[in-house]
Amino acid sequence: MAILGSLIKTAIELKDSFTTEESPIASQKNVLKKLLEESKETAFGKYYAFSELLETENLQKSFAASIPYHDYHKMKEDWWCQTQKGKADITWSGKPQYFALSSGTTGKSSKRIPVTEAMIEAIRETGIKQVGALSNFNLPSEFFEKEIMMLGSSTNLNKRDEFLEGEISGISASNIPFWFQGYYKPGEEIAQIDDWDERVATIAKNAKNWDIGALSGIPSWMELMLKEVISYHQVDHIHEVWPNLQVYTSGGVAFQPYEKSFNALLGKPITVIDTYLASEGFLAFQTRPDTTAMRLVTDNGIYFEFVPFEPDYIQEDGSLVEEAPSLTLEEVEEGKDYVVIISTVSGAWRYIIGDTIAFTDVSKAEIKITGRTKFFLNVVGSQLSVNKMEKAVQEMENEFDIKIPEFTVAAVKIDGEYHHHWYLGTDATIDEKKLANRLDEALSEANKNYGVARNKSLHGVKVTTVPPEVFHEWSGKNKKKGGQVKMEKVMKEEKFKEWEDFVASMS
Repeated sequence: MAILGSLIKTAIELKDSFTTEESPIASQKNVLKKLLEESKETAFGKYYAFSELLETENLQKSFAASIPYHDYHKMKEDWWCQTQKGKADITWSGKPQYFALSSGTTGKSSKRIPVTEAMIEAIRETGIKQVGALSNFNLPSEFFEKEIMMLGSSTNLNKRDEFLEGEISGISASNIPFWFQGYYKPGEEIAQIDDWDERVATIAKNAKNWDIGALSGIPSWMELMLKEVISYHQVDHIHEVWPNLQVYTSGGVAFQPYEKSFNALLGKPITVIDTYLASEGFLAFQTRPDTTAMRLVTDNGIYFEFVPFEPDYIQEDGSLVEEAPSLTLEEVEEGKDYVVIISTVSGAWRYIIGDTIAFTDVSKAEIKITGRTKFFLNVVGSQLSVNKMEKAVQEMENEFDIKIPEFTVAAVKIDGEYHHHWYLGTDATIDEKKLANRLDEALSEANKNYGVARNKSLHGVKVTTVPPEVFHEWSGKNKKKGGQVKMEKVMKEEKFKEWEDFVASMS
C-alpha cells in the first residue's frame, strides 16, 4: 500500500505544480462579476439593478454603494423568507436543496441559511484544493493511505417541506465525493447518529478498528472526542490508539486558545492546519507550513469586503452602522482588525457573518480569525476584542503552567460599580484573586483603552474558575453540542445571570 500513497502524493504534487493562479485581487473582481451575472434575473438582482451595475466602470465601488449591509435577520425578513417558502429565483437562481442550521452563539432558535448546489460544489472544490495544499507540508507518502476522522454534526439531515436541513458540517459530509468515502471516518452509519454523546461513545468503541492519519473538526469538540477515546481504551494518549495520526485540521475558530490542552492529549507532535468553514461557505484554509495564517478562497464563489473593526461602526447587537466604510482586498492593511462581509453563490449579499479577521500577508490574502463582532466588550470604554482576551488568557496559561481552553466574561455591577467578571475553564487549583490580578495586568499592558477604563469606570476584575466541562454542558443545554458551535466569549448581564445559575446547578 505504500506504493498507493506515493502515487497519490505524486499526483497531488504534480497537480499543484501545473496549477497557475491569478492574483487574489484579480480573482475577486472576476468572482463579483460572475455573481452579479448569475443572479441579475433574480428578484434581488432586479431590485438592485445588477444589469446596470455590470455596466459601471468600477464594479466593486458601484456594488458597495448600491447594496446595503445585511445581517441574517435583514436577509431573512426581506428576501430569504420567500426562499424558505419554496419560491425560486429570489437571491440566487433556482432554489436551494439545503438549509444550513446555525444557532450561532446567542439565542436558541436556529438560523436557516440557504445552501445552493453551487455552494456545495464550491465547498467541494475548495476541499480538493486544501488536499492539494498538503503537498506543501512535507508529509510522508504513507500519510495519504490513512483514514480521516471528520467530526461534525450529524449527517442525518431533516426533511422540511421540500428542503433538507442540518449544520453545514453535516451537509458537507453527506456530499463527500465517492472517491473519498473509503477514507472517511466515522463512516456513514455512525455519522448519522443524532445524539452527540452517543455518536462519540460509538466512535470510541470502534476507534481501534481504524487507522486514522488526520482529524478534522472544531477544537473544543475534538478534545472531548479524543478524551472519550483515550478513556474508553484506558491509554495515556491518543497515539496509543491511532499511532499514525499526523495531521489535525481545525475549523471555524482560532486553534491557539486550545493548543495547550489539545497537545496534552497527544503522544507526539502533529501538524495543525487551520481552516475556516462557516455556515455560509468555505472561506479560507492554511496553505503552507511556515505560518498559522489561512489564505482566503478568493476564486471560488465568495466575494469579500472588509469593514474596519472600530467602535464607531459596530452596534450593540454586533451589526454595522450603514455608513460604515467597506474596503476591497486591494485596500486593506496588515495587522488591523476587520469585520468580514461576504456575497456568495448561495445568494447572501453584503452579508455580515459576525467574524473579525486580521491580514497577516495582504499579497497572499492570508488572514487569521481574531474574534466575533458580538464578542466585543465595550460597556465602559474598555474596547476589548476576543483576540486581546485570548492573548491575555494564553499569557496566564504560560505563566502559571495551566490549561484554560474556555472562558467567558461579562461587564456586571458589583456594589453599584462596573466590574469584569471572568469565568475561566480550567482543572487547575489556583488562587482566583491571583488570576484576576494577572489578567488585569495583561489586559492593561495589551490595550491602552482598557487601561484608561480601569482608571475610571471599570472598578475591578473578578475571576471564577470552573471545570472546562461546564462550558460544554452549557452548550449542550442550549442545544448546541458538537458541530459548528462557538462558545459565547462575551455575555450580556441577562445571559450571564442564566450562565451563573447554570454553573451553580452543576456544583
